[in-house]
Amino acid sequence: MSTKEKVQEEVDVLEAEDRNNEIIVYNDDVNTFDHVIETLIHVCEHTPIQAEQCSLIVHYKGKCTVKTGSYEYLEPRCSALLDAGLSAEII
Repeated sequence: MSTKEKVQEEVDVLEAEDRNNEIIVYNDDVNTFDHVIETLIHVCEHTPIQAEQCSLIVHYKGKCTVKTGSYEYLEPRCSALLDAGLSAEII
């Protein structure tokens, strides 16, 4: 006879759910690259290179995830992006 060992993992469900939220920024014909880059640096704490890459993804793909985290963490940042004239939402 063989003996099989069972391994059981505990998963913190709340922590997993917190990581599923994302701020998505959408392309528009109004904002300049410079404005989008400066806003991402200020609001999302991106590096200049990261903000530039996100702005290019938004331009060519139509949207980009710019920040992930809990809803409570993302909500004020998404509001700041909207206040700056960017098209964004939390999903």
